[in-house]
Amino acid sequence: MQRIFPKKERLRAKSIRPNNMKKIIHKMVLFVYGIMRAILPVRPDVWIFGSNVGRNYSGNPRYIYEELVRRGEDRKHTFVWVFDHPEEFRSQVPGRVKIVKSNRFLNFYYITVAGTWVFDTRQNRHFVRRPGMRYLMTWHGTPLKKLALDMDSVSMSGNTDITSYKENFRHDSSRWTSLISQNPFSSEIFRRAFAFSGRMFETGYPRNDVLFSENTPERIRALRKQLGLPEGKKVALYAPTWRDNQFNSNGKYKFASAMDFGRLQKELGDEWVLIVKYHYLVADQVDWSPYKGFCYAFDSSYDIARLYLAADLLITDYSSVMFDFSILKRPMLFFAYDLEDYRDSLRGFYFDFLAEAPGPVCTTNDELLAAWKNWNSSEWQEKYDAFRAKYNPWDDGHASEKIADALLAKRKGGTRP
Repeated sequence: MQRIFPKKERLRAKSIRPNNMKKIIHKMVLFVYGIMRAILPVRPDVWIFGSNVGRNYSGNPRYIYEELVRRGEDRKHTFVWVFDHPEEFRSQVPGRVKIVKSNRFLNFYYITVAGTWVFDTRQNRHFVRRPGMRYLMTWHGTPLKKLALDMDSVSMSGNTDITSYKENFRHDSSRWTSLISQNPFSSEIFRRAFAFSGRMFETGYPRNDVLFSENTPERIRALRKQLGLPEGKKVALYAPTWRDNQFNSNGKYKFASAMDFGRLQKELGDEWVLIVKYHYLVADQVDWSPYKGFCYAFDSSYDIARLYLAADLLITDYSSVMFDFSILKRPMLFFAYDLEDYRDSLRGFYFDFLAEAPGPVCTTNDELLAAWKNWNSSEWQEKYDAFRAKYNPWDDGHASEKIADALLAKRKGGTRP
């Protein structure tokens, strides 16, 4: 049989076909989405939720949702949660709820009709907030690192185009109708960095309510048992942030750390265990087997609020976990092995980290071990109190209730915030 194409050209056609097909499908999805926006009415009874770009069931959206379910609102509304891997979370989400997969037809359908959106991270730029819709951006932390329009440069997954990055961010924030802030410091930065002029809910973070309601010896023991941690040992939580310039692929970052886990195990393993919690953008597969019995790793799917409660001590770097954990008034150490590069070249800071950190800032494993072994609460009490006063003035254990009240309260004319 005669070949229609030479062998080389047939191989080339095969190699480009999958990419072409993806582009065709993408265009078809957007075309259908445009038709749905044109013909489907907005439904105030439909509310859509998502956390950490669909990677877990946690954060502020989770606790707002659970407060609404506690009030029986899932019987009055259609609640929808969006996940990258729905099968992992179906059993975790309480109430009457529809679970849909990210960027599939049902996701596009519900984003088309939902009268209320509740998210804590930026969404698909093609999603359009239509008239009559409201979009509550809960965000995901008080900033130490410069954000969005305040950034002077960008190096995320190899993208160094700061102009494009800012344009995309401005497009996303222009859809928000309301935003949650944890403290006055954040409110000021959010207004500027996000070019946000909508309603600011200055309530503290709903995700921190459990740090008040579940901070009991009984609950902590139960959590440690659930996590599989050994009895009779103290628990440290290591929760570093991600590094913009250390990634495997777009949006999937490496677990970057200079921590000597073997040395920590040798010197502290008789008394301590270490929980390692990945940032939600980290997608590395790390082999923790050499540190069995000492290191207990949890990926992005696990809600970090429960890990805070289980921990006696936090080790972090530049992550916003420091602001939430300080509510518990427990010791914090800062392992900032790349401080100068991160602060001066990669992101830049909003405040003097060295001056305000409510615990030792360590740049080497020697310093970390010394600070860990010789922690003195009284030495850091003044700084710790000042830190909490500045960054946790509104966290009181009732943020979820306040946000739920606001979302359910009708304004004059029948509209809601």
